[in-house]
Amino acid sequence: MSDGTSTGTSGGTATATGDTGTGAGAGTGLRFGYGTNGFANHRLADALRVIADLGYQGVALTLDHDHLDPYQEGLARRVAAVSDLLRDLGLGVVVETGARYLLDPRRKHAPTLLHDEREARLDFLGRAVAVGADLGAEAVSFWAGVRPETVDEATAWARLVDGCARITETAAAAGVPLGFEPEPGMLVETIAGWRKLHAELGEPAGFGITLDIGHCRCLEPDPVPDCVTAVAGHLVNVQIDDMRRGVHEHLEFGEGEIDFPPVLRALAGSGYRGLVAVELPRHSHDAPRVAARSLDFLRAAAEGTNA
Repeated sequence: MSDGTSTGTSGGTATATGDTGTGAGAGTGLRFGYGTNGFANHRLADALRVIADLGYQGVALTLDHDHLDPYQEGLARRVAAVSDLLRDLGLGVVVETGARYLLDPRRKHAPTLLHDEREARLDFLGRAVAVGADLGAEAVSFWAGVRPETVDEATAWARLVDGCARITETAAAAGVPLGFEPEPGMLVETIAGWRKLHAELGEPAGFGITLDIGHCRCLEPDPVPDCVTAVAGHLVNVQIDDMRRGVHEHLEFGEGEIDFPPVLRALAGSGYRGLVAVELPRHSHDAPRVAARSLDFLRAAAEGTNA
């Protein structure tokens, strides 16, 4: 797996391409999902079943110690089992790579593409692409990372461009779209930063954007619906949560400052048909109830009834 090749499972998750009128975003074309990083205290199979039973149509699967660790033995067998379960539950899937301590037990998110040891991150991303290919994932999502104090900005940027070029080539060969996420506090934290990176990579078709709706409220200069519209042509993955201006804290819906009906109308109107997955990574202690409340909120917002 270290070269990003297939895990050996030949199945794939059948994912919906539009709304049938009975799903989570009935009548809007939106497909709501939930992130497994918000179910960190559950076994992965149990989390997937709860998410499906609540009525979600997909899952954002963060590869982590207890959730399809790509470094454990027997990966091909485990990926095949998850693929079968996703299919049986009717869940679409995107693969997320933001596990906190998977690569280093002492440093959160390290090493990134910016560190001296960046080859470890590239190896992990290659494994994530291989898992994504075997799961039939709609996208594999990743970010730049925080610039280490010992690395100057020019070096960090050069490393990022090189790393993204290499993983884009790997993903293209596997047929898996990439969603690069602007993340507050990281080297690329805004849509403008993603555009610069995309341009320096030569605007590859497989290098899309992951848009976190909360991040847009946190630090983008434009209104959140305008952010959606601005990147609609490159959007391959959406994370959704509430947030306040200038504060990078993922909040339950209604606890922040975002007016969600216009945001969901912008997503529906943009033609985006990928997953819109709730990202509440600090709410695992109450995951089933938080997930249920979140879906109720999103359904109401999609209908414009909680404006």
